[in-house]
Amino acid sequence: MLAIARGLMAVPELIMFDEPSLGLSPLLRQQLAEKIKEVSREGVTIVLVEQNARLGLMLASYGYVMENGQLVLQGKTEDLMQDEGVRKAYLGV
Repeated sequence: MLAIARGLMAVPELIMFDEPSLGLSPLLRQQLAEKIKEVSREGVTIVLVEQNARLGLMLASYGYVMENGQLVLQGKTEDLMQDEGVRKAYLGV
């Protein structure tokens, strides 16, 4: 959270998050998600790299799915969440 606050002090137009939820408890992960949503609502473009697919898709409006370093799928998050392959491989459905 401190690193995010430090990054926002510069009032950026774009901010990149690399695995921000890594190692966080579920409660802190939820608080982090709320802060990221708030930053997005304020008009800051966010580039998010996240292995927690459910969290990433919940926060994003557009997503990219990579496997073994290759881009295999991209689209609006609503479409990705409905994709059978994504649901089975990444969302546990």
